[in-house]
Amino acid sequence: MQNFNFYHVSLVQIAVVLVLVGLVLWLINTYIPMAGGIKSLLNIVVFVVILIWLLRIFGLIGNLPGVHIPPLN
Repeated sequence: MQNFNFYHVSLVQIAVVLVLVGLVLWLINTYIPMAGGIKSLLNIVVFVVILIWLLRIFGLIGNLPGVHIPPLN
């Protein structure tokens, strides 16, 4: 059995982080002019980072070698 590092994060904290990230991403997409390809790439990168963070919080994946995602304290 693998020994996963579980983070103790409340659902309220998760919701706040998701809302803040979504708001910042919306502000960037709306008010900063950039090419469509760069905007799409930015959205994909943010989505993947948030997805990995959520999977780690809920214990569905363990530590990824070589990737450091700091815990929210």
